[in-house]
Amino acid sequence: MAESIKDKVAIIGMGCTKFGELWNTSASDLMVDAAYEAYEDAGIEPKDIDAAWVGNWQEVSGMAGLGLAGLRLQYKPITRVENMCATGTDALRNAAYAVASGVVDIALAVGAEKLKDMGIAGLISTAPGGTAGVGGVATTAPAIFAMMATRYFDRYNLSPDEGKRMLAHISVKSHHNGNMNPKAHFHRELTIEQVMNAPIIAWPLGLFDCCGVSDGGAAAIVVRAADAKKFRADPVYIKSVQMCVGPAEGPVRNDYDFTHVEETYRAGLAAYAEAGVKSPRQEIGMAEVHDCFSITEATIMEDLQFSPRGKCRDDIEGGFFDLDGGLPVQPDGGLKCFGHPVGASGLRMMYEMYLQLQGRAGPRQLKNPKLGLTHNMGGMPPACTVAIAIVGLA
Repeated sequence: MAESIKDKVAIIGMGCTKFGELWNTSASDLMVDAAYEAYEDAGIEPKDIDAAWVGNWQEVSGMAGLGLAGLRLQYKPITRVENMCATGTDALRNAAYAVASGVVDIALAVGAEKLKDMGIAGLISTAPGGTAGVGGVATTAPAIFAMMATRYFDRYNLSPDEGKRMLAHISVKSHHNGNMNPKAHFHRELTIEQVMNAPIIAWPLGLFDCCGVSDGGAAAIVVRAADAKKFRADPVYIKSVQMCVGPAEGPVRNDYDFTHVEETYRAGLAAYAEAGVKSPRQEIGMAEVHDCFSITEATIMEDLQFSPRGKCRDDIEGGFFDLDGGLPVQPDGGLKCFGHPVGASGLRMMYEMYLQLQGRAGPRQLKNPKLGLTHNMGGMPPACTVAIAIVGLA
């Protein structure tokens, strides 16, 4: 019978670079900066690492594991991981599983990306895959998520103004949080009116409904839970790491509803079961989710059972997901303020959960944080991979 990873692995050190347009910094520089912050945080040296997993997208940071050569891990086992936007969390998942298995004592997971140098913009063409060799239709990410927004408005009887106002609250909240985070790319408070009146990217999504493109890196060091307090008094324990890959049927189905992501819902169920969470809305104390677009965050709130179906608007506009609300979401500013360097995002999310649980999040510190959840969605609603991690103190 399969065993759970709950409380078998702990994070003893983390690092995160500043995110942004880092023209004078290479991908290797980002990995080194993030990893060395993690080394210092854990009180260890590179020689103590037994194995490493590096997450990056389409080999932009170097072939295979050679991108970590600058970390003085020569002749150590290094594995490159790529799983779309779930890459960073998957790197952590692999490192955690290796430690839990007993074949590795201390493992490093690091993710980094240099997207600005590639000239990538948000309006890139993509083609979600179908099944049985049937291809998808070429489109763009803003277009797909705009379809999600218009369908959500229609299904739950929101007027265009009501729907856009709900989404604007999400962006205003994230920018307020990110403005207090020195490592975020964007530091700017927004108003509801500014978000609603911003230039349209793909209606109803405007400029401030879309996350940016950034460079950045993040890293985590994991050990067995039984050894964690040998390194620090306040390790953060992994309660669950789950991944759900859907059948990619959405692009070839005419009944795909576009108001929820089944992979997020099912990954949430699996993560809650592994972590022993019975009531997510009450037991999860904070979350970093994949807010590539404001509508994505809204539907995630329902797929993760933080809000009832069709009712997330009440929680969003009522402040339930604000820093001082019942379940703060994106306390660090989210993808909205950090941008989305693909390989780093999952680990960046975990970095915020780690700091919050240890009481080290500065002006955005939550009061008595409990379980923290991170969520990544690779691909798009009709065909995607979702990774969820849940962490907490002992």
